[in-house]
Parts: sequence; structure tokens; C-alpha cells
Amino acid sequence: MKKCSYKTEQWQTIIVRSILISACIMVVAAAVYAKNTDSPSKPTEQEKPIHIISDRLEADNESNVAEFIGNVRATQGTTVITSDRLKVYYKGSADQIEAIGPGEESIQKIVSTGHVVIYFDNRVAKAENAVYIAESRILILTGPKSTLTSGKNTVTGEKITLYRNDGKIHVESGRDGRVEATFFSTGKGLD
Repeated sequence: MKKCSYKTEQWQTIIVRSILISACIMVVAAAVYAKNTDSPSKPTEQEKPIHIISDRLEADNESNVAEFIGNVRATQGTTVITSDRLKVYYKGSADQIEAIGPGEESIQKIVSTGHVVIYFDNRVAKAENAVYIAESRILILTGPKSTLTSGKNTVTGEKITLYRNDGKIHVESGRDGRVEATFFSTGKGLD
């Protein structure tokens, strides 16, 4: 990745790119709203803008990657990601982003590393690394003692794959331990 220190022109490019991505998200939200004019609806989590803050930003337009470094906090609606680093892989360059049509994703995947904590869908995920693949809505948590918590229920493993479209979870053990799960039953349990 090319590292760059930003000058005014480069900041303008980043700001333009952010505005274009937000505009694309707004176009998608408008298209969804227009399809359902019988009853007004709120934008879904995926249609809301993504806001990211960090200590530093490095972008590589040739590779279509933006990396946020240090005290990263990304929010989209009620979803919150905190980590040491967060890389956003996107389609096309800043010039091509405005050509992306309604319903098309401009973000391909998000990779978070270092002390990752994700709050989403009334769940909490904790891991050393997390990869979110936008198109298929798959979240992959990796690292020793990666944990997914929903209410009082928890599952822990070295690799947790959550398929958000259908709610399936695949948990794998690793060198540092076996898969662990704790579930609270309101009815009869193992007794």
C-alpha cells in the first residue's frame, strides 16, 4: 500500500469520495422508499451512512483501499465497530463511485484488526480480527477466544463465521482451545 501524507488536494479527493459514497447510499435508500410508497419506511441499517473516525487515514486509490489507523470507531445506524485498524475495500476509484447504480454496493469488504469489538443486531462480537463481506453479509471473527454474545448466550472459538442473511453460525476450535458455548434455557435443559 502506498503511504501518503495528505495535502489539500488529497483531502478534497477523500471528501469528494465520502460525499459520493453517501450519495450512493442515499440513492439506494430513495429507490427502496420509492418501491414501497404504500407505507413510508425507515432506511434499513445497510442503507444508512457509515461514519468512521480514527487517528489517521491512509488511502491507496490504485488498490481501492482506505485504512483507518488508531482508535477506530465506525458506526452505521445501531452497528458500531471499534478496533485498532480498519481497512475498507471499495469498488472503483473516486471517479467511478458516482457511476455505481442503485442497489449496488460500493464497499466490498471491511477488515478490522486489533481489539475488535462489534455491536450489531443485539449481539456483541469480540476478536483480534474481523472480516465483513458486504455482498454476502458474512462476518468472520478470528483469533484466540473470539466470542459472539447474544443476550446471556455466548459462543467462543478460534474462528466464528456468522451468515447474517440466514443466521447460521459456524465455530471452529484452534491450537489455543476448543469451542465453548453457554446457553440459557427458559424451559427444560439437560436435566
